[in-house]
Amino acid sequence: MTETYTPAASPEDIIDDLDRPSADLDRQADQILAEGRSYRPVSSVRAAVREDARMGRDWLREQRDVAVAKIEDKPVKATLYALGIGVLVGLLVAR
Repeated sequence: MTETYTPAASPEDIIDDLDRPSADLDRQADQILAEGRSYRPVSSVRAAVREDARMGRDWLREQRDVAVAKIEDKPVKATLYALGIGVLVGLLVAR
């Protein structure tokens, strides 16, 4: 059998787990556990998904209200932005 040569890893080849987005979530979870915060346990996955969906809908409604308020405050600016985006999309589609 033939073995393939694998060179030693250099510092540039090492992936630092602290840079991954999931590492930040792990640190936050560790902090929550260390502080001893108590949360109401979710009885099922379905209930957790419903709660997340409700929170997402609430967030989207808030963002929609902010966008509508900005459009109502400066309708000409919003119209020009929409026109510009439409022209750019049209140019990309025409290619």
